Amino acid sequence: MLTKIRVAILDDHQSIIDGFTYRLSMDPEIQIVSTALFGEELEPMIASNPVDVLILDVSVPNSQEDHNPYPVLHTIPGLLKKYPGLNILVISMFTQRSLIEALINAGICGYILKDDQSSIQQLDKIVRQVANGGIYFSEGATWESKAGNPDAILTPRQLEALSLCASHPDGDTVLLANELGVTGSTLRNLLSGSYLRLGVRTRAAAIAKAHQLGIIPVKPEPAFGSGKASKQKSGQHGRQTPKRARGRQVIKYS
Repeated sequence: MLTKIRVAILDDHQSIIDGFTYRLSMDPEIQIVSTALFGEELEPMIASNPVDVLILDVSVPNSQEDHNPYPVLHTIPGLLKKYPGLNILVISMFTQRSLIEALINAGICGYILKDDQSSIQQLDKIVRQVANGGIYFSEGATWESKAGNPDAILTPRQLEALSLCASHPDGDTVLLANELGVTGSTLRNLLSGSYLRLGVRTRAAAIAKAHQLGIIPVKPEPAFGSGKASKQKSGQHGRQTPKRARGRQVIKYS
């Protein structure tokens, strides 16, 4: 019996989910096990359906009522820690190098630009490559990390904290610190350091500056006519994917 690659998709546009689903369903080695439109559905979706490859956009609202972007730079490390066999492939319209590098530092396996039709047309091949330990990046994206580079605007931990604050702009410091897994004083120190590096004095100004610089996703526009919030299908449980490795081979398909 053929062991299939189990794929989940998070995107706030149903038409995009449908397009990816149609393209991937043509490959007998791939099975779409679940899809979601909102960030709040992501972790329950992964928990209820074992997933080998997660395809996601970085600018997705928290929920139907809360249009603030879900904290992608905080969410990804947590998912990879809990599910070490998970491989994350981002498909997004954002081209800002700082954001892509932050996502690489968070642990993604690939980044495809939504207007990269050549890559989208070969999405099944890319999914199979990522599931088997490879990486893939669009020609317009970079995978050279700036970790340790003094020119980087914010540290990965500062970016994670600011991403969480952007997702919950009115959130209480103690609650946000608990979500981040640190003390309130540590969160304040992370944010204070961010303010100094960004040249601002408040959390709201830091979030606005980070949006302007393109180092965290902007608030997504509401998607109209999206239909049901999420669709989940039963998946197969017999496949174990390799753990993510730093030495993945970059594969480009012509």
